[in-house]
Formats: sequence, C-alpha cells, structure tokens
Amino acid sequence: MLPPVIAGVDGSAESLAAVDWAAREAAHRDLPLRLVHVWNWHPRQDDGEPVTAAQRHQARRVLRQAKERARTVAPGVHLYDEQVEGPATAALLKAAGEAELLVLGSRGLSGFTGFLVGSVAQSVVARATRPVVLVRTDEEPADEHLPAGNGRASILTGYRDVVLGVDLGDPCDAVIEFAFEAARLRGARLRAVHAWQPPSPLGLGPGEIGLLDGPRRAGELHGFLSAVLQVWRDKYPGVEVAETVVAGRAQSALLRAASGAGLLVVGRRLTDRPAGPLIGPVTHTAIHHVGCPVAVVPHE
Repeated sequence: MLPPVIAGVDGSAESLAAVDWAAREAAHRDLPLRLVHVWNWHPRQDDGEPVTAAQRHQARRVLRQAKERARTVAPGVHLYDEQVEGPATAALLKAAGEAELLVLGSRGLSGFTGFLVGSVAQSVVARATRPVVLVRTDEEPADEHLPAGNGRASILTGYRDVVLGVDLGDPCDAVIEFAFEAARLRGARLRAVHAWQPPSPLGLGPGEIGLLDGPRRAGELHGFLSAVLQVWRDKYPGVEVAETVVAGRAQSALLRAASGAGLLVVGRRLTDRPAGPLIGPVTHTAIHHVGCPVAVVPHE
C-alpha cells in the first residue's frame, strides 16, 4: 500500500481542522488517509494508565466523527482509522514514520499572542523523521484559495502561494522538493524566500560576499538562490517560481511572506545533540505565529 497521509484525531476543533486539511491533501496526492486516535492523548491522563471501556467508546465516537468529516471533504479518498495506546508522542511518532506526512491541529489564540502548539504536537515536530503539517483551528478550505473578484472567500479560484523558506547557507533538497511538489499539486505559485543580515565588520574576511554593499550583496544572493532552485525548476517546469531576497531576520521575513499564503514550508535539521531534538528559531516562530498551515520537513 502507498504510504498514507495521517491525521492525529482527539475530537477537538483543531484536530477536526487537521482532518479536513489532511483529507484534501490526500486527494491532491492520490493517497489513502489514515486517522489515528491515541487513547491517552490528553496530558491530564498519566502515561501508561489502563484503557477503560469508556475510553474505547470515546475513541470510536471521535473516529466516527472524524471519518464523517473526511468523507464529506474528500469522498473519493480511501479512508481507514486506527486506535492506539499512548504515550501520545511516541504513538504519533511511530505513525509518522509510516506516513507520507502527518497532520496535526494547533489552537489559535486571539490578538497578537500567536498560536498555542500543544506539548504533544511540539514534541512530534521536534522528533519526527517525516514531514509534519500543523493546521490552525479556524482553517477553512477557502483559505487556501485566492479571493474571488468581489473579495469574498471562494474554493473556485486559484490557490494561494506556497511559501518556502530557503537557508542559502545550507539549502536542503528534501525541503525544496516538498515545497515544489505542494505547489505542483495545487497549481500554485511557489515563492522562495531567503533573508540575510549584514555581518559584523569584525567577522568579514577578504573576498567575502559580506564586503559588498547592500544592493550588490542582495543581487549576489539572488543569483545564488536562482542557481539553487534551477534544478527544481527543470524538474517542475509547470511551477511558477518567484524569488525573494530580503535584508533582515529570517523569522520576520517568513512571517511577512506567509501572510496571505496557502502553505508555508520550512526545514528542521535532524540532530542527535545531547540536549535532545530541538526546533530552530525560524521553525519555532513559524509554528507559533504563522496563520496558514505550516509544513516542517526534517532533513540531515
């Protein structure tokens, strides 16, 4: 069987939004959709606590509701579900290892306080070896699409940009390929963004690109970005690509670029540091403050 798109389901509004997005993505990719419910998903329940008949009944109810949502969103997708025992993080990581991608929900907060990414979702993002997509509670199908001519939301218009954060110091094929494929599946434009900061004068060496003035340095970096993406342009000739090189912090640049986007794609380096798996500052900012779905793609 082809590797499925997997959605983690716990009955919350955010997990149902994840189911909706995962169903649409499975339809895009012509893949099966697997719904996974973990019994001790909620942090109030101690890890290893025995599963009761009431919990099994609740799990069946949660999965039934999720399946109804998925069938409504993508009736042609092959759908199946699974109940597994926790701990939740370990169970979802195991599921992610068998998936094309794993989709989880995160709860939106009002004002400028950003988004709440639960401890389970954050731990999975930090440790997964396959792509993980986080979806906000209020995500709607029309949010992926450009507004209609009258300014109203529509699912009949073209797709919004897929935004890709590119680190030219360490460009990663897996991250770039995921973004190109997502744009191809949607018929969307891919917008690749690289941010740079003027180096300290003490850190400059002879012949470094940092010796160039701002406009010239931006031009050099833009040429480098184009060269990095050229092989992917050749592989995905139908994808329109826009390249953006901006001066400033990468976190701020991606927040601006993702405003109005349909999907943001960022990378996370796999690591065996003694401190354990970590989420870098750019990815941390993305999953907590970007309003559109965020795909975190692990790489070596």
